[in-house]
Amino acid sequence: MVDGAAAGNGQPEVVALVPMRHESERVPNKNFRPLAGKPLYAHILETLQACAQVVQIVVDTDSPTIREGIEAGFPEILLLERPEHLLGAQVPMNEVLQYDVKQVPAQFYLQTHCTNPLLKAATISRAIARFFAEYPKHESLFSVTPLRARLWDAQGKSINHDPTVLLNTQDLPPVFLENSCIYLFEREVFLRSRNRIGKRALMFEISAEQGFDIDTEVDFRIAEYLVNTIRNE
Repeated sequence: MVDGAAAGNGQPEVVALVPMRHESERVPNKNFRPLAGKPLYAHILETLQACAQVVQIVVDTDSPTIREGIEAGFPEILLLERPEHLLGAQVPMNEVLQYDVKQVPAQFYLQTHCTNPLLKAATISRAIARFFAEYPKHESLFSVTPLRARLWDAQGKSINHDPTVLLNTQDLPPVFLENSCIYLFEREVFLRSRNRIGKRALMFEISAEQGFDIDTEVDFRIAEYLVNTIRNE
């Protein structure tokens, strides 16, 4: 068990969990499809490897393609075979994480997705540092993207603005989008609540660019353009 001993920078150690399904609903072969010259999953794995606080990376997958690629290109990463009862898009992520946490005991975990190829190692490291600076006042952390837009609910009622006062959108108070890029939590809190976001959660803001998530074919093409553009700057 990784017991939370301090990493080289004095902060407790963290185990990263990265679930990867073989099938994807909107973009065929999304998780292992080439993006900017390498499989999509390789981007987040290389990013996590650059984080000093992350002492182990664990990939939970049902994909023989992903398994073979990681064994060849990332032999130091721990692979977990996803059990049959956790297969399919309808299985809640918290159930997958519960399985992973029981297979790889540690005190603290970071969970992310391979569909966030623009997430930077420095941002993950800042999130980890912020989490431990606020722990145990806050027992978990999740990343968000601030939105300043006029939002309405399904009944046509304004959520975050007064329709009679048309402020510029940049002057509206922000609401926050959970972008699924970074989740940090303690083992005991997760097992007790069965939720990666605890009752005393801390929101961590990241940019819309780094929070970009690939969910559609258009998203994939935009992400590839952005990755290539950043690489050539």
